[in-house]
Amino acid sequence: MTADPTSPPLLKVSGVHKSFGAKVVLQGVDLEVAPHGVVCLIGPSGCGKSTLLRCINLLEPLDAGLIELDGERISGKGINANAVRRRVGIVFQSFNLFPHLSVLDNVTLGPRRVRKVPRRQAEERAREVLDRFGLGDKVDDYPDRLSGGQQQRAAIARAIVGDPELLLLDEVTSALDPELVGEVLTVIRDLAAGGMTMVLATHEMGFARDVADQVCFLHEGRVLEAGPPAQILKDPQEARTRQFLARVIAAGRL
Repeated sequence: MTADPTSPPLLKVSGVHKSFGAKVVLQGVDLEVAPHGVVCLIGPSGCGKSTLLRCINLLEPLDAGLIELDGERISGKGINANAVRRRVGIVFQSFNLFPHLSVLDNVTLGPRRVRKVPRRQAEERAREVLDRFGLGDKVDDYPDRLSGGQQQRAAIARAIVGDPELLLLDEVTSALDPELVGEVLTVIRDLAAGGMTMVLATHEMGFARDVADQVCFLHEGRVLEAGPPAQILKDPQEARTRQFLARVIAAGRL
């Protein structure tokens, strides 16, 4: 399923600013994501990619600006952050699975505790998702019995088991051994093909080229350049984008 650019954006980020003390991280970020769209955020470390995702998920309060989901304001005073997070899933590079819980309990904890889904119903849904991600035989295992790729697939399963409207992924392959990256990217490709709306911070340029509808290059807390992958990755207009991609190509990442 492909993005529908004629529909109103599912996610709209307008003029978002964020600082941590004297350190300015985001300086007026604007971003729109169409329903079923896949947007990849690229740029050097420290450019604000992760902070932007954390702001969208309300893990960080905005200093200024507005975030809307399906036309509804989800940032600022009076917003129930937990209600927003039921609509916006997020996956981090460090997995963040609970080590004392089985895979099945990790995946069902949110639906059972937050949404009050009965255990049997939550487990049926979790098993469906885990089977889809090739983890059907790991439901009773604990995280330390899984490979890094399996742990990350379990973390993605946990994020989507409640059928969020939007999925955020923050460098989800950067903590993995190179041979495990492919299995996680395959899961994300399948989600994109199924119509999941996603925003990804990534260093996997080949993946961004193949899967994204839009690539945004962030520099010093701003979206310096944005457009289709073919334009941004092959014919960038900004000198800083060209410099960044030249280094990526020299490193064999594109």
